[in-house]
Amino acid sequence: MSLFQKKSQGAAARHDLSAEQAVLAETVLNSIHDGVLIVDGNGLVKLANPAAARMTGNNSPSDMLGLSFLSVLRLQTGEGAALPDNQNPLAHAAANNANFESRDFYLLSLQGEGIPIAISLVPSGGRNSDRIITFRNIAQELAKESEQTEFISTASHEMRTPVASIEGYLGLALNPSTATIDGRARQYLTEAHAASQHLGKLFQDLLDVTKLDDKRAKVHLVPAEMVSTVRDIATKQFNALSEGKKLSFSFGSGADSGADNDDVQVDQLVYAMVDLDFLQEILANLISNAIKYTPEGGAIWVAARGDGDNVLINVTDTGMGISPDNLTHIFQKFYRVDNSQTREIGGTGLGLYIVKERTEAMGGRVWAESTFSEGSTFYVSLPRISEEEYNRQNLVLKNVAAMPIGPAAAAPVANAMATATMQAVNEAPVVAQAAAPVAAPAPVAQAPDMDPEKLAALKQQFAQQASQQNQSSQISTSSVQ
Repeated sequence: MSLFQKKSQGAAARHDLSAEQAVLAETVLNSIHDGVLIVDGNGLVKLANPAAARMTGNNSPSDMLGLSFLSVLRLQTGEGAALPDNQNPLAHAAANNANFESRDFYLLSLQGEGIPIAISLVPSGGRNSDRIITFRNIAQELAKESEQTEFISTASHEMRTPVASIEGYLGLALNPSTATIDGRARQYLTEAHAASQHLGKLFQDLLDVTKLDDKRAKVHLVPAEMVSTVRDIATKQFNALSEGKKLSFSFGSGADSGADNDDVQVDQLVYAMVDLDFLQEILANLISNAIKYTPEGGAIWVAARGDGDNVLINVTDTGMGISPDNLTHIFQKFYRVDNSQTREIGGTGLGLYIVKERTEAMGGRVWAESTFSEGSTFYVSLPRISEEEYNRQNLVLKNVAAMPIGPAAAAPVANAMATATMQAVNEAPVVAQAAAPVAAPAPVAQAPDMDPEKLAALKQQFAQQASQQNQSSQISTSSVQ
């Protein structure tokens, strides 16, 4: 046999192998339950499998060929609202040849049926290359997750009640005015009391996480002057959580604020729309972590300042730090850094997950920077509003707070406040613009359909916010040590 003949046979073999692979690939695509679309650089469908046709309500995959993938994959939000192309993250990812993955949307079929899906987009190459889109029905997964969440929520709630009673009785036993015990018994009871507090915190974290996962935790944004608000919350949290540990604490609003910075800083006046309960929980978790992972003699400092269109908060410590491998995972649910130092420190692995979810619920983001054995800094960035918008939102809140609580209440005010709040968040970069003066709203008529509990919550939030703002009506140049 000649060399030429051998080469010809080799080319034929390769051709046969390529044809066999194509048949195998087609068999796989036709048999899987996930929908698959291959889309060209112009967004037109080049290939679709039977599952994609079935889930979108088309008779066959051939009916989808040549169509815009946006007309085939009609996405809705979880509330049933259609996604315009300019707000569609899948369209944005396809246009920018970027990866995309989400479980937050519903797919609307041609017959009008909406199903929850997990969807992803993966580019196959450069900007003009094909995009591969896969999606699957996750209705059963969500139902199971809902059952698990409900079980954890119920169990945590039921167990938290007896643990709170145990903690209370142990506190009474340790109180000299209510009980007399010897030194050894006091030591045992002190350790039991600490363990019951830790267990109570675990159950509370589990409850918070289940509320986040099933969307029961609703955000209620109010205007706040951030430097004074963060200072007040952080100082109280540090004093409450650092008992018995010799750590120094300082607060500043300058860009270079830190434990070793002795310069007096003039506090900025920066404003944002925040949920005060969420902000308190964020700072409590970050400061608690800083205290736990910083040895005696170390330092913790907190700063809040304007950073362009955002308000930037940081919590910095001189603790053990976080390795690069762990730094990318610390905001995941139940994730805990595992090394010889951290094993001795209790934790649920939920605190930073809660920080991330609470921050994102307010339209912000959170991240961390750290050097192992040298300390860590956690940053929280929130959308900033102008002073004019802050004053306008305060006027709206004062109107709400002035309304009586009862069947006749201020639904129009609440709706106006919600609309103004979302507008303030969506148009956060107004700090760089000159806002026109806004007239005070006219007295509001009462409406019969306002939920008294919602109005009470609004009044309570306003009172809490107003109390914090009254403490900071003038610029402060002092640091808390």
